[in-house]
Amino acid sequence: MNERILTCIGCPLGCLLTATLENGAVTNVQGNTCKRGDDYARKECTTPERMVTGTIRVRNGSAPVVSVRTSVPVPKHKVMEVAAVMSDTVIDAPIVLGDVVLADIADTGTALIATRNVTEK
Repeated sequence: MNERILTCIGCPLGCLLTATLENGAVTNVQGNTCKRGDDYARKECTTPERMVTGTIRVRNGSAPVVSVRTSVPVPKHKVMEVAAVMSDTVIDAPIVLGDVVLADIADTGTALIATRNVTEK
């Protein structure tokens, strides 16, 4: 039996959670005041995911970079790989808010989406 202490990010309360794990599975969650806390602890202990945000360089644009985000959270172990792909990517202006910059970043099945407009120079 193993215990893991977490601060819930499911709602603004930020409950201090204690998740009990046995053989890699969460068997109990304590400290949550709502169902979201239980769901968060179970997912965080077994298959953690993160939204990734950042910037991509822009060629011939009114701004040197465009802000981007993943369309859905990616597995936590892939975050650094996603960031590395983002740092190596350069795209051409114009870019429109909501454009898919990369359809499948770092083989995650997740799209990378522009979060602002960048016009052409």
